[in-house]
Amino acid sequence: MFDDTDYEKENSSNVERLPDNVIPFRTSSSQEDVNDTAFDYEPDFEEEKKISAYYYYRRIKKNKLERKARQNQLWFNRFRVLFRLVFLIFLIFFGYKLFNMRMWFLDPNIFSNANNKSLEIVNNKIVPNNKILAVLRNTKLPHVPIYRLETYDIKQNVMHLDPVENVYIRRFWFPARLQIIVFEKKPVITISPAENVAPIAFFADDGTLIGREYLPLSPQFKTILVLSYGTKGDDYRTWNIEKIHRLEKLARTVKNYSKEDLSYIDLRNPRDVYVKIPSVNIRLGTLDDTAIDRMKRISSILPQVKLLDKPIKYVDLRWANTNYIKLDS
Repeated sequence: MFDDTDYEKENSSNVERLPDNVIPFRTSSSQEDVNDTAFDYEPDFEEEKKISAYYYYRRIKKNKLERKARQNQLWFNRFRVLFRLVFLIFLIFFGYKLFNMRMWFLDPNIFSNANNKSLEIVNNKIVPNNKILAVLRNTKLPHVPIYRLETYDIKQNVMHLDPVENVYIRRFWFPARLQIIVFEKKPVITISPAENVAPIAFFADDGTLIGREYLPLSPQFKTILVLSYGTKGDDYRTWNIEKIHRLEKLARTVKNYSKEDLSYIDLRNPRDVYVKIPSVNIRLGTLDDTAIDRMKRISSILPQVKLLDKPIKYVDLRWANTNYIKLDS
């Protein structure tokens, strides 16, 4: 075998020795240069190790932060669920207390007196409050909140009163209270035994006869005064709606053709009816089918009556084609 060591020994004497102050030039092809080059890259490897360690610890720190964030998020979610549960329980409790408060319930003695703040009765001009309360005292109110209260029984009890036509009941919340709006029948005819005597009854526009317990009427009601004793043959209690309409038509005719207000219609003798207006007394006779036509002639007679200087007892319109002026002798 060829030994490099032997070769170096044999040729060592032939190599020229360089001075001490001369540094030989090293080419890249020599093994020594390769070793020197590898030695020169050792600082870069250390730097890479440092960088790798930095990223390693950074990754560890990041993982810790992410794990802590996940734990915080988990606790936050648990707290949010707990808060929702507590809030839901609070809402249920609050709703139960709210809808069972005393202010949702009517006063049990609401119909005992008219001064109760939980009850208001309006629009009643004929029926007094005490009569409405009298029929409502028998009404049994269930112990339920006002929004569940049925008002049908209250309405029906008030509707039993003769002058009442309809009833509307409003419920108010917090505090609980009722408002009873009464719609009454319209009075059209009042009955009296004499012109200077207070009325004893009246008829509504639907023909209902209403007794004196609802009298006197308010002055705002303009009615037709009819004089009647209520005896056999002239019993106003037997009048029907057709009779009421006939008297209303007669009153309108008197006002339209005389241009004066009607004072009263005297039906105390049904076969000899009198009609009184401020200027004269009119004797109409029976209230048959010709009574309206006979009354229309008053428009042509009144001018003559006003020209007379003598007192007049009545104007006679009992006959179909004849008019008389009866002087008061």
